[in-house]
Parts: sequence; C-alpha cells; structure tokens
Amino acid sequence: MKIIRILFCFNLFVIFSCSEESSENPPQNNNPSEHNLVIKFKFDPNQERLDNLGQPSTIPSGNAAQSPTINRMSANYIELAPGAFTPLGTGEIVFNGAETTAGGSTAINFQNAVFAGDNETFLTVPLNDVNPGTYEWVRVSLAYQEGDIDFLFNGVDYTGTLASFVGYNTYITSFNLNGNPIQVNANKLQGYWAFEAEGFVSQGQAPPGATTVPNPLFDSSPIPQGSCVVTGEFENGLTITGEETQDVVVTLSFSINNSFEWTEVNADGKYEPDAGEQVVDMGLRGLIPMGSN
Repeated sequence: MKIIRILFCFNLFVIFSCSEESSENPPQNNNPSEHNLVIKFKFDPNQERLDNLGQPSTIPSGNAAQSPTINRMSANYIELAPGAFTPLGTGEIVFNGAETTAGGSTAINFQNAVFAGDNETFLTVPLNDVNPGTYEWVRVSLAYQEGDIDFLFNGVDYTGTLASFVGYNTYITSFNLNGNPIQVNANKLQGYWAFEAEGFVSQGQAPPGATTVPNPLFDSSPIPQGSCVVTGEFENGLTITGEETQDVVVTLSFSINNSFEWTEVNADGKYEPDAGEQVVDMGLRGLIPMGSN
C-alpha cells in the first residue's frame, strides 16, 4: 500500500527485395519523384540544456534534475523555415497531425497519433511534395512524451513511467501505460499527465506554462503560449533541389539533458515525492536538426 502514497504525492508541473546484383554495387534509383524526406527522432542526454529562449540553462540552487529515458514521442506539426524572420505557419509545413472536435474545441486526435522512439523514423514524405528551397530552421510541435524516471521511496529506489501530454489540447478516448488502460474520453489541455509505478497509476494536470519550450527565435518568430513548438537551427541549412537522387534524411535531436527537474527537500540528488519534493519541469531542453542529402 506504500506505493499508493507516492502516486498521490506525485505533482507534475509540467509526451526489404531480392536481387542478384552485387552488394558492392547496389542498384541506384535515379528518379527524383520516388525519393523521400525521412524524419527521425533522437534523444540525447549529453546535448546542451537550454531554456525557453534557447540560451544555456543551469539547474537553479535548491533544485535537482535527471535525464529521463524517453521510450517514445509524438509530434503534431513539423515545419521547415527559410529564415529567422519566417512567421510560424508560413514556412514549408511537411506534417500536420490529425485533429478532431469530438471533445468540443479543436484538439489533437491522440487515437490517430504517430509515434517514434530513439533513432526511429517518425515520418516519410515524398520529396515531390516538398517545395525546393534552402531551410535554416525547423519547428516541431510536440504532442506526447513517454519515458522512465527514477525516484526514491522509503529508502528504496524505484523506476516509474510518465506519460506527458504536451500538445496545445488533446482529445483522448483511452491510452495504455505499461499494460494499465486509462479511460479519458475528453479533451485535455497541455500538461495532462499519468504516472505508473509498480502497477499503480495516478493522473493530474499541470498549470499553464509549466513546460520548457526552447525557441531561439523568440524575438523574431515567437510562438503561442501552450503550443509546445520547439525550434532548432540546421548547422549548414537544409537544401532541397527537387532533383535528389536519394532520400533526404533529417534527424531531429532533442536534448533530454536533466530535463526532469524538481525542488529538493533532501539534498541528495534523488527525486523523493513522498518527502514533498515537487516537479517543476519536464520539457525537452533543445533541438538540433541534422540533414544528410
């Protein structure tokens, strides 16, 4: 019964062809219309930790943090932006996830969400559906994160799984967390979460603005509050000519460097909800897009 207590104490302020060709000289597909833009996710605990303005961020005195293990993530919007002054929504939108009004207001339809784990492909788009151009930035509106965190309870170390709905508004009929079905059948604003540990589940709602959303273009291209649009810059830009002879692969590397942060009661660097330690953030801490074409 002790483990039940921790769930009530948990307060989140806060998602192959067979061929006889030689393997040394594989056949090449030189038809540009048959190549794709492939987008992958990567979660890096060693990537720089940023704040909402895209500036380096340290852990405040009196707080502690850990780098969670992200099992899977979903996004609802991906846009390539030519420059720093390109307003949100006016770049090249390569993905727009399913939405619904089944719960009242417009919301992300979680039952149609697309997911990917670390180093997995999230999206494949035909290149002939992408306008040629050079893109300096990418914007990704995150919708859901699911990952494991460590915590201490009664002197014993445990691992729990956190499901965090970070999209602007999400319609959820139900979802499964480590074999535990959770019925919702309603819209949930950014910050709705569920936490599972040792077979027990708790749920809650974080207040608005509790999730860090790094945007280095805060001054030139702001984003709406609650949208969770993380912005990242290509080191050398991403150029799409429309004449590619192979797929263009873009890896979106997200920083999870100490992204789970809480206030310390016992200064031991371990998250102890039963001691009254409160979570203050679980937002991703930066985005570095890398293109290979």
